[in-house]
Amino acid sequence: MRRKLNRALLHAAAGSAGWVILVPGAFAQTVGANGVAEENTVIVTANKREQNLREVAGSVSAYTGEQLETIGAQSLSDYVTRLPGVVFNDYQPGVSEVVIRGVAATTYHEQGQTVVGYYVNEIPLSEPGWPIVIPDVDTFDLERVEVLRGPQGTLFGSASLGGLVNYIAKPAETDDFDAAIQTSVGSTSHSDDMSYAVKGMVNLPLIEDKLAVRVAGLERFDAGYVDNIRLNNSDSNELTTRGGRVSAVFTPTETTKLSWLTMYQETELDDQTYVTIPTLTRDTYVPEPHETEMLINSLRLDQDLGFGDLTVLGAVADKESTLIFDYTGNYGETYQAGGPVFGVGEAQSKSRNIEVRLSSPGDGLVDWVVGAMYLKSEKDSIDRTRQSGIEAFLNRTGQAGSVLAPGDDFDRYVVERDDQEQALFGEVTFNFSDAWALTAGGRLFKAESDNGVVRPPGLANPTGVSFDQSTSEDGFTPKVSLSWRPGADLMMYATYSEGFRVGGANPNPPGTVTDARTYDSDSVTNYEIGVRSTLAGGALLLDAAAFHIKWDDIQVRLFGPAPTYYSYVTNAGGAENDGIEFSGTVRAGEVLEFQTSVTYIDAQVASFVPDTFAPGGGYAEGTTLPGSSEWTISNSVSLSFRDVRFSPHVLLMHRYLSEAPVAFGSAFEKGDYHIVDLRAGLNFSKQIDVSLFANNLFDEYGTLNAPFANAAFPLGSVTRPRTVGVTMNWSFE
Repeated sequence: MRRKLNRALLHAAAGSAGWVILVPGAFAQTVGANGVAEENTVIVTANKREQNLREVAGSVSAYTGEQLETIGAQSLSDYVTRLPGVVFNDYQPGVSEVVIRGVAATTYHEQGQTVVGYYVNEIPLSEPGWPIVIPDVDTFDLERVEVLRGPQGTLFGSASLGGLVNYIAKPAETDDFDAAIQTSVGSTSHSDDMSYAVKGMVNLPLIEDKLAVRVAGLERFDAGYVDNIRLNNSDSNELTTRGGRVSAVFTPTETTKLSWLTMYQETELDDQTYVTIPTLTRDTYVPEPHETEMLINSLRLDQDLGFGDLTVLGAVADKESTLIFDYTGNYGETYQAGGPVFGVGEAQSKSRNIEVRLSSPGDGLVDWVVGAMYLKSEKDSIDRTRQSGIEAFLNRTGQAGSVLAPGDDFDRYVVERDDQEQALFGEVTFNFSDAWALTAGGRLFKAESDNGVVRPPGLANPTGVSFDQSTSEDGFTPKVSLSWRPGADLMMYATYSEGFRVGGANPNPPGTVTDARTYDSDSVTNYEIGVRSTLAGGALLLDAAAFHIKWDDIQVRLFGPAPTYYSYVTNAGGAENDGIEFSGTVRAGEVLEFQTSVTYIDAQVASFVPDTFAPGGGYAEGTTLPGSSEWTISNSVSLSFRDVRFSPHVLLMHRYLSEAPVAFGSAFEKGDYHIVDLRAGLNFSKQIDVSLFANNLFDEYGTLNAPFANAAFPLGSVTRPRTVGVTMNWSFE
C-alpha cells in the first residue's frame, strides 16, 4: 500500500512540475472552481452559507451553468466524471449512481439508502431505504452543480458517506427580462435515428425589484444504439427526457426574500441499456422499458435579522418508477403457459422535509450556523412475476388460477416503508487570526423506520407470507477542521469528519433469500489534508487532497441463488479507502486554457465479508470494493479567439477510467477506457453561439457497468458510440 501511494505521489508531483513549466508568468486572470476556470468568483453553499469556493476548507468542486453549457453537458455522465475523486456507475436513468472516493459496495443502485446524497436547491432527495429515481437533473438553466467530496454527515445528515451532489436551479430575477433557447441535433454510430434537444427559458419581472417568475421547459431525445435481436428491434434503447421548472421570487423588503420552486422531470426508456459484451446487441423475450417521474415543490424564506440570516426551507418531493425485467431465461418454460416470463416493478415515494437554520453574517471573529430539520418519507413498491395466459392455463388444469396467478401474476410481493428523521446541527468557526481558523460542528440525530413486506398466496408460494419490522436509532456525527492561510494565494487544511447511513429492512419477500431481513446503519470516518493554491496572479490553480476513510459495518448488497437471484443487504466487516486527488488549471491570457484532474484510490475490504452463496463463503481482506478504479484522469484544452471575427473556440476533452471489479466475486470489470470529446464553435453575435461536437471521437467501446455479468451471460452497459452533431445557444442578454 505504501509503495502504491508513493507512486501516486510521484505521478502528482511530476504533473504539477509540468504545469508550472507551462506558465508564461506574464499574465493574470481570475480563475474559478476545481478543474474549471472562469472569470468570475464561484460562490458555493457547501457549509450552508455562501462562500467563495477558493476559501472553503474542504474538497468541493462546482460547475457553473455557463461552464456546463461550454462543455455541452446535459446529464451527470457528461460532467461529473471530470471531477477529481468521482466515478459514475452509468446504467440507465433513475438507477445510475455517483460514487465518490470509492465508497460503494455495488455498481448497481444501492438496495439501502444511497452512499452519496442528492439535493436540488438543498432539498434532500436521498430518502431512507431503497432508492426510487436517483436524480439526474438536466443541466439547462442551472445556476451551478456543487459536488462535495468526503462525508457530509454534520450539516447534511444521512446518505452522504462519500459526499453529495447539490443541483442549484436558477431563481427568478426581479431586475430584468431574460430568455434563452438551446437546441441540438446529433447522429450516433450504429443508430438509424437522430438525437435532438429543445429547451427554452423566460424570466419575467412582474413588479420591478419585487416579484418575478422564471419558467423553463425541455424535451431531449437520445437515439438508441442497441439492437434487440430476438425481438428484431433496432435502436431499442431510445430515451426521452422531458421536464420543466417554475421559479417565483418575491422580495417585499430589502431584508426579506420568498422563493418558490416547482420542478418536474420524467424519463422514458424504451428498452434497457445492457448488451451482450462485446457487442451492441441484446437478447430478451420482451422489451424492458423503464419510466421515471420526479416532482418537487418547495418554499423558502431568507430573512436578514441583522445579527444573522434566517433560512426556512420546506419541500415535498414525489418520485415514481416503473420497469420490466425479462425473467424467461431464469424460469425457462417452467409453467408452460405459452408466453415469456417477466417481472413488473412499480414503486413510488413521497418525502416531506423542513429545515430551519440561522447563520452569522460572516467575516467575523466567530462564524456559525445552527439549525434543525425534520424529514418524513413514505414509499411503497409492488413487484409482480407474470406470464401471459398462466391464470387460464391453471384453471384448465384444475387449479385455482384466480388465486394462484390473478391477472397472470403468479408471484407478487408488496413492500411499504415509512421513515422519520430529526436532527439538530451546528457548526462554528473561530478565526484566531487572518491565517488560522478552527471549525467544529456536530449533528444530533434520531431516525425511525417502519417496514412491512407481504407476499400474497401465489403459484410460487401457495400459502403466502409477511413480516413487519420497526427500527430506531440515534447518534451524534462530529466534524473538526483546521485551516491555515499564510497568504491570499495559499490555504492548507486538515479535516476529521464522519458520515452515516440509516438501516432498515430488506425489500424482499420472506423465504426468497436468507434470514437477513433487516440491516443496521453503517458509518465512515474521514481523515483528510488538503491544499489550495492560486499562483501567477490567478492564472494557475493547483489543488490537492489526501484522505483515509474507514468504513464500518458496511451495508453489503449480495445476491441469492437462481432462478430469482434476489438481492439483499447485510452488514459485514469494514473497508479502508486511501487516496490522493489532484487538480490544476492553467490559463494563458484569454486564448489558451488547460485543465486536469488526477485521482488515485486504493479501496479495499478490511475484514472478511461473508456471503453464503459465494465460493469460499465470502470475500477476503484486501478485496477491492466494487467499482473502485485506482485511477481516474480528466484533461481538457480550450482555445478561444475573442478578438477574431465570430470568436472561434475549440475545446478538446479527455477522460480515463482504470479497470475495477463490477461486483464482489465477479471476474468482470468496468473501466479501462479513454474517451475523447471535441467541440468547436462560433459566436455569430453576443446572443448566438453555434458549436459542432463529436462525443467519443474515436468510438471507444468500454464497459460502464456490468453488475449481473457472468461467464454465461456477459451483460453490461457500454459507452455510447461516437455521436456527432450541432448545438445552438441563443440568449436574450
